[in-house]
Amino acid sequence: MPSPSKTKGSSFERDVAKFLSSLYEESFTRVPNSGAYIGASNAARKQFLHEGQIRSFKGDIIPGQSFPKMNVECKAYKDFPFHAFFSGSPIRQLDEWIDQLLEVADPGDFNILIMKFNNKGKYIATENRHFPPLAQPLGMQYHFQKYNSLWQITEYNNFWQFNKDSVKTLSQAQQ
Repeated sequence: MPSPSKTKGSSFERDVAKFLSSLYEESFTRVPNSGAYIGASNAARKQFLHEGQIRSFKGDIIPGQSFPKMNVECKAYKDFPFHAFFSGSPIRQLDEWIDQLLEVADPGDFNILIMKFNNKGKYIATENRHFPPLAQPLGMQYHFQKYNSLWQITEYNNFWQFNKDSVKTLSQAQQ
């Protein structure tokens, strides 16, 4: 029997896949038994898989057919230290999630971290290198020190309202 936290995470992944399927009128699905099949120490597996298989094992969501460069990681947690944004110091939990997202990323991928926190809402984190074309609704910036990259953290619904078309374009880009 799966742990309550695994069940919570899987449920959120299904919700995100359902939302994206509805938003783009295209099939997005949760990666079965999502985990690090091609991440971290398993990265060598990528050399034996074709492009479609690699897309199916990246992140937590298998993107629709017209989103070949989309890499999505989902996190559902009880709490998050939002106050840490104001101290300027690294947020270990967020660093781990971004690292997990980037571990399986290929050059030119549009990497997106989708987070949900109990009684606090849902948020999106994307790399600042995508602004523009992404619109930048009110949010917080975060410096991910390991890759010396800036990330924008934005409220979930506002992000999709302003960036639906740009996300699709960025997820198709051949950079």
